[in-house]
Amino acid sequence: MSLEPIALRHILHVAPEPSFKEFNTTRVITENISSLCSGADHIKLYSPLETGLVVEYGAALSPGEPFVLLRADIDALKMDEQSGCEFGSSNGFMHSCGHDVHTAILYGFIRYAVENKIKKNFIFFFQPAEETGGGAELAIKTGILDKYNISSAYALHVTDGYDEGVIASAPGVLFASARETDIEFFGKAAHIAFPERGINALNAARIFFDRCESALIEYKGNLIFGVGRFFSGELRNILPAYAKIEGSIRALSTRYSDEFYAKINGIADDIKKELKVDFTLKTGSYYPEVSVDKPLFNAAREKLSGGHKFIECAHKLTGEDFGFIAKRYPSFMFWLGSRKAGEETFGLHNPKFLPPDSVIEKGVKIFIDMLC
Repeated sequence: MSLEPIALRHILHVAPEPSFKEFNTTRVITENISSLCSGADHIKLYSPLETGLVVEYGAALSPGEPFVLLRADIDALKMDEQSGCEFGSSNGFMHSCGHDVHTAILYGFIRYAVENKIKKNFIFFFQPAEETGGGAELAIKTGILDKYNISSAYALHVTDGYDEGVIASAPGVLFASARETDIEFFGKAAHIAFPERGINALNAARIFFDRCESALIEYKGNLIFGVGRFFSGELRNILPAYAKIEGSIRALSTRYSDEFYAKINGIADDIKKELKVDFTLKTGSYYPEVSVDKPLFNAAREKLSGGHKFIECAHKLTGEDFGFIAKRYPSFMFWLGSRKAGEETFGLHNPKFLPPDSVIEKGVKIFIDMLC
């Protein structure tokens, strides 16, 4: 017997797993979909990666009818939950970006399609490693999607930035390109009383920060460079020989991101010449921007505006690896509001972020009204 979507959400929320480690998450999803689809020969399950799941639902009446892809991300973040909910996590990870809700919504839509014998072709993609590692890109590289004629792709992201049930999207860039960027400076340790004997890596990092801030001005909000972690030094009276900056470039296009990355490489190289430090500059996960297809946007607005609150919003510098999918297929992605009236909001990646269960039904209904 398969679970109800809310029950599935609770099971996933209480035991979240990080990128590429979503083994139990994948098992729970697979077992419930297998139970739900038992005996249905038009439904096939595939595992292109060690975690995650691709579900082929081929029920269209017309031979050759294309497939529509729907994607939900399944991984969690390293974070101690502080939501206080009865199904909260206690394992040091948390679904603080709502991926448990995304998964439950997509699962709920599959239940609807199966139970109502919807005569269409769908690919349901429960994607691992959205938060880090580019799971979408890795799945695409396996070739699993190449055997299908996919006409369009859809995804949503919950947020308490809008009231519950609000649909917010816009044609063009909706989510920014996101590039993990690490820089290390290598100098020479020395006692603070004898600075001339050392090469201060911390000072190199400080100058680097300042010059990067100046370089951002010309982008006028179309690009940011944010730093989430910085560490340097071992003792208070020793000038540090090492400093590391861990940050992210967010830009409205990969062109801007590549351009700024080249700029900061040049900044670091200038500092190397001036202070005699060495450095390394590395890119981690690098996601392209998510661009919403205008015809799909217009079609979605026409279908949904009657029964839902649909607003056109501004782009955000949030990153999303759905961008890899949006590069391949005409795509429609949207924010789904989860804010309850009168309740405090916390934002994504916050230990108190907790979309209500009631938003799951609203998300399922949106997909039904848009695609069935």
